[in-house]
This record gives sequence, structure tokens and C-alpha cells, in this order.
Amino acid sequence: MSALAVQTNEALVQPVASAADGEALIKHLLEVMETLLGTIEEETALIRAGKLTEAAKLEPAKSELSRMYLADTARIKASQVYLDRVRPAMAKELRQRHDLFRAVLQMNLTVLATAHAVSESIMRGVSSELARKATPQAYGASGYATTPTPGAMQPLTLSRVL
Repeated sequence: MSALAVQTNEALVQPVASAADGEALIKHLLEVMETLLGTIEEETALIRAGKLTEAAKLEPAKSELSRMYLADTARIKASQVYLDRVRPAMAKELRQRHDLFRAVLQMNLTVLATAHAVSESIMRGVSSELARKATPQAYGASGYATTPTPGAMQPLTLSRVL
């Protein structure tokens, strides 16, 4: 996102004007965080179980919840001093819940990175094996079997239609 877009978005953020408005905003953000946490935990469980198709179906809901989370946190950030003064207990609770949210999100990102690394390793192994089988079996000048050259490796294609 460009600096101009960030400045424009920040200019559109309206800080809370009353204690009731602040309380409603904090409650809404807590609800959004709770729902987003549930979605992220469900995604993590599905990915750990290898059910990537089911995990991908959660993306639209996760995107919408993320959008709401970002909008609410921008308003909270714009009103932080006011909320700390007017609703200190709710602001403290929000900080504690946000720390839990970060921990769960970090676990989710670790699972996603692991799944990505494993799938990349599998695809590289398949590619290497196909290149090895496509290369003629011969011995080089040193007396050892030749290895496939990078040019011998063919790109993989994957058909999602069965």
C-alpha cells in the first residue's frame, strides 16, 4: 500500500466521540477477534490434518473478519488516549486479548509455513525424480553415472480436474 493510501485511510478514521461509542467499539472488536480466532484455529486444525481444500474454503470469511479487525483497530488507535482515560478496564482487557490473538496467529503462521515447506519439498523431489528418469542412463568420463542437467528438468504441470 502506498504512503498516500495509508494517509488517506488514516484521515478517514473517525476517533470515538463518547464513552458509549468507545465501549461499543471495544466490544465489537472483541467479538471480531473472537470469531477470527475461531476461524484461524479451525484453519490451523484443517491444515495440520492435511485438509487443504476445506481450509481454503475459510478464506472469504477470514478476509472479511480481517477487514473488520483492521478497521476497528484503526479507530482504536486513533482513540487510544481517550479510551485509556474513559474506559481503562476495557482497554486493558483488549490489550490482554490482543496478546492471546497474536500468539494464536503466530502458531497459525508457523503451521502455514511448515505446510508450504513440506509441499515445496515434495514438488522438488517429484521434479528431480522425473528429470532423473527422463535422462538417459550413462556413465561420464569420470566413470560415475551422469546426473541430470538443469536443462533436462521439465516443468511440472498439475491438473486440478479429475
